[in-house]
Amino acid sequence: MTDPKFETLAVHAGAAPDPTTGARVTPIYQTASYVFDDADHAAELFNLQAFGNIYSRLTNPTNAVLEERVATLEGGATALAVASGHAAQMIAFHTLMEPGDEFLASTRLYGGSITQFSQSFKKFNWNAIFVDPADPNNFKEALTPKCKAIFIESLANPGGVVTDIAAIAEIAHEAGIPLIVDNTLASPYLCRPIEWGADIVLHSATKFLGGHGNSVGGIIVDSGKFDWSASDKFPTLSEPNPSYHGMKFHETFGELAFGIACRALGLRDLGPALSPFNAFMIITGIETLALRMKAHCENALKVADFLQNHEKVSWVSYAGLKDDAYHSLAQKYTGGAGGAVMTFGIKGGYDAGIKMVENVNLFSHLANIGDTRSLIIHPASTTHRQLNEEQQIAAGAGPDVIRLSIGIENADDIIADLDQALMQS
Repeated sequence: MTDPKFETLAVHAGAAPDPTTGARVTPIYQTASYVFDDADHAAELFNLQAFGNIYSRLTNPTNAVLEERVATLEGGATALAVASGHAAQMIAFHTLMEPGDEFLASTRLYGGSITQFSQSFKKFNWNAIFVDPADPNNFKEALTPKCKAIFIESLANPGGVVTDIAAIAEIAHEAGIPLIVDNTLASPYLCRPIEWGADIVLHSATKFLGGHGNSVGGIIVDSGKFDWSASDKFPTLSEPNPSYHGMKFHETFGELAFGIACRALGLRDLGPALSPFNAFMIITGIETLALRMKAHCENALKVADFLQNHEKVSWVSYAGLKDDAYHSLAQKYTGGAGGAVMTFGIKGGYDAGIKMVENVNLFSHLANIGDTRSLIIHPASTTHRQLNEEQQIAAGAGPDVIRLSIGIENADDIIADLDQALMQS
């Protein structure tokens, strides 16, 4: 088939009927390890001289279908599936960073990412410098000689703020470092960051890729376009590696180097492997990604319009609205769509926000996004509660903020539930 479209790739990429049984759906290969052909075959696999399966911490045939599918949808060279979105971030930075290194990170990130970067990464002596992404030049001004990457979200969680990927990619590349983009909220259906200059794309596959709130997973996609040997900044990729008899990953594997290093070094030693059952569930979810994202976005725009005119709402952040400050960037990067996630300010602040989440009926009050079901949370009391108020406001999660993840139910029913909950708050 010549140049298949997104919807077709979401169903077929990476998959084929099982050669042994003829099963059309990708089987769940529920096995820990694999039989070698002979001693030479085993040696080649362990030396990375041949591709194949050794142990399911490293590779699994079900996971491989998921990896190829997401790499194809994102336009990347290769991908690695891991246990969660947080695991994807940990493995990606483990491959890039040395103790004492720094990286720039947008202030408009999921609260868990801010905590991971500002607290847990410190134990590795990896140091995050947080930057307001409203003006891309802020990243240029914040660069230091120790910076090894810039990290942003395409659509920022929680407010759905659109980040200027191309402008920030140019700044990263001028500095000789990669741009990492968390594309969880947009999904490759709305935005393909590699086309705008991103070098590495990450996903919490738990969200829109899986789409049904039933499985946790993460994905690392390597664009294959960054020159890891252009400087001495990335010794894991450009210098001889003692784990593999002095092999130089970039010299040996070329455009696949980062993805293979993430697997052969990070996943091998840190171990956050994705269960093949979860991979199977996420593969199944991706088949309907295009259909779901259309419904999510259509519903979300109707909800945002409703909220803009509600007496209990002081503001709405949703890039799909024509008068939103980020609508022009949405036109550029997502075709004008704002995705499924938005925030709004409830009059009455923190206390009203608590009442709001306790009074919904159709909405589920929980810490997730990207489900077929509509979800609600008050970030200041949950996902961002580890931050002080100043940090919460900088992250778009101040005391008055309510985050919604709009599902694929009937829009009238979604709006009716919000209306009754607002009126009780």
